Amino acid sequence: MTQFTRHAPIVVGTDGSDVSGLAMRFALHEAQLRNTSLRAVCAYDFTASRASSFGWLTVPDSYDLDTQIRDATYEAIARAVDEAMQGLGGVSVEVEIKVEPGRPSQVLLDASADACLLVVGSRGSGAWGRLTLGSTSTEVVHHAHLPVVVVPSGTPAKPS
Repeated sequence: MTQFTRHAPIVVGTDGSDVSGLAMRFALHEAQLRNTSLRAVCAYDFTASRASSFGWLTVPDSYDLDTQIRDATYEAIARAVDEAMQGLGGVSVEVEIKVEPGRPSQVLLDASADACLLVVGSRGSGAWGRLTLGSTSTEVVHHAHLPVVVVPSGTPAKPS
């Protein structure tokens, strides 16, 4: 009897930045090469989204800000996935989008529990700029249970 085993997905972290777009294209191309699916993951912090320089925003109980943030983020990621696919010549990869509240590194680690690869971008905002990893990519690299690819800014979209 032949049993079909679905390949583990590739997880990519995305936050709308240019470098996460590079990571998205890298992950899409890698998923196509491996004949597997892609899980695009974005984390958001609801409490930080409500804070402003004027203090905490007050909204009525009937106003579901969390749902609106999650839905708007989901739509933005869907557009980014479509743009990345078109930028790679219309690759055909099954994509699951996850938008979860929480600290980005923990959300990515949780989302990659059943994955074969985790891809993140690195903005490296420290004094050494591009020579350093960003805080999320550093934490993911140190705590991941699977291979991690950190795509720095300026990296070609397709792996060689």
